[in-house]
Amino acid sequence: MTSRHLAITMGDPAGIGPEIIVKACVGLKDRIAKGDLRILIIGSGAALDGAKAALGAAVAIPEVSADDADWPNLCFLQADVEGTPIKPGVLSADGGRFAYKAIEQGVRLTQAGRTAAIVTAPLNKEALNKAGYHFPGHTEMLAHLTGVRGSVMLLAHGNMRVSHVSTHVALEDVPKRLTPERLRMVIDLTNEALLRLGIAKPKIAIAALNPHAGEGGLFGRQDIDVSAPTIAKAVADGLDVVGPVPGDTIFVKLRAGQYDAAVAMYHDQGHIPVKLLGFQVDPATGRWQELSGVNITLGLPIIRTSVDHGTAFDIAGKGIANEHSLIEAIDYAERLSAGASASKS
Repeated sequence: MTSRHLAITMGDPAGIGPEIIVKACVGLKDRIAKGDLRILIIGSGAALDGAKAALGAAVAIPEVSADDADWPNLCFLQADVEGTPIKPGVLSADGGRFAYKAIEQGVRLTQAGRTAAIVTAPLNKEALNKAGYHFPGHTEMLAHLTGVRGSVMLLAHGNMRVSHVSTHVALEDVPKRLTPERLRMVIDLTNEALLRLGIAKPKIAIAALNPHAGEGGLFGRQDIDVSAPTIAKAVADGLDVVGPVPGDTIFVKLRAGQYDAAVAMYHDQGHIPVKLLGFQVDPATGRWQELSGVNITLGLPIIRTSVDHGTAFDIAGKGIANEHSLIEAIDYAERLSAGASASKS
């Protein structure tokens, strides 16, 4: 049961965020009605109304103020003033502005304790930068807004939980990001997240940076000189950590349940296996029918989960976007919030 509201930010109103939020609210309406789940949507009221009308969704989402003492179980908070109407599928600076302002309000409310966690629908990085907010994505923006210097991206789909040493950087810069301090921080935050999710004794595998973990130094020494000693120190400190495990086998072993999570060295190494399993494709049409997976930011003073997909401008406003990833993100936010509360009691 969620005692406080979860703040769900709309992301870019021109994307599929408004649609999947409305669909999720309809799908979760029984839990919301009982008070088992409380949701505060933050974004563009015009976009939310447009999605409700397009879907024919008979769900009441009253508007509230951030200063209201009490909110209904399901409600909406305007992120910023409306400008020129934002059209589905059309990139604009206004879309980026609303995406940023929604996050800003969600962070403020969660830091103040009004909301238990923040759940984010997708934004468009080009629109965000066009609006004057120069961040590579949500993770870096959230770190800035919360005053955190380092954070970690964790992707989850079923038992596939993958955290990342580096994310939105060029491949040529990845080896420089692999330091003993960064790797240990990723290990510690991943272990803490697994404990919050109810895994009593987490086992974490560290992916190799180089093919065959460097093949004794023939293909690079980072796995030998950086990862191996860091792993050994974590084990000496009482953590169950193994590796470096070659990248071409670690995710097969993770899927088989040999580990509770894996640490990837860079964006595509970790994202590809999770998304390959999370995107269900219709072989007859070549279109995906279902998007599953959650993006969790570790290392923040607040809990943040997100869908594991983009704004999908190509299908925005067509009523065919899938809300399952958002519902999974809501579920993870609830579990992590409960785990955080339990650890404080």
